[in-house]
Amino acid sequence: MTFLDPSSPSAELAAADLPIDGAELAAFIAGKLCHDFISPAGAIMSGLDLLEDPTAQDMRDDAMNLIRQSAKKMVAHVHFARVAFGAATTSEQFASAELRGLVAGLSEGGRATLDWRIADGESFTKAQSRILINLAWMTLGALPTGGVATITARREGDRLLLIGSAEGARARLKPEALIGLKGERLTEGLAGQWIQPYWLWLAVNDAGGRLDVASDEGRVGLIARTGA
Repeated sequence: MTFLDPSSPSAELAAADLPIDGAELAAFIAGKLCHDFISPAGAIMSGLDLLEDPTAQDMRDDAMNLIRQSAKKMVAHVHFARVAFGAATTSEQFASAELRGLVAGLSEGGRATLDWRIADGESFTKAQSRILINLAWMTLGALPTGGVATITARREGDRLLLIGSAEGARARLKPEALIGLKGERLTEGLAGQWIQPYWLWLAVNDAGGRLDVASDEGRVGLIARTGA
């Protein structure tokens, strides 16, 4: 699989050179988070409605299971978002095991399998962690019908390589995702499919690194190269 380099040169771009400003970026991310949260939140409300419906008391166990599973999914989204998009956490270092748990919490019950091959004792800075879990989630997202998303990390001198490899029958990146991974502004298509890839590119660029992408039939690869 040949990697293409859709990113800008490794020198960090000035804010004025970025395709969208901070306020617009915040609006796109807020929209994505609302989209992620609305499904489990709506399912919790549906479960509560069933509990309050006197004609549906025979479905009480089903309602409780729906509420429990949806609340778990909501919490997983919140924990992931705090590291992937936010700055609320005070931690400056994250262990590999903790980051794996953030990604696994979102992928539980999905069609793709997460193969996390980074030793539990390895740790990453806040900036590296943001890149790593966004890259891992993008790798899983490239497997809509199932497959294996393998996540690895390798240190080469003063560089850190964070690598995601998606292998499955229909592994692919959507056109909006490819635009985002190039650090380009979306001109047509779905913003919700574009913002996280663009955010990944922006995180790599802010770290003074570069993002390489490859997409062949049945396989997608992502490599983020940053300072170690």
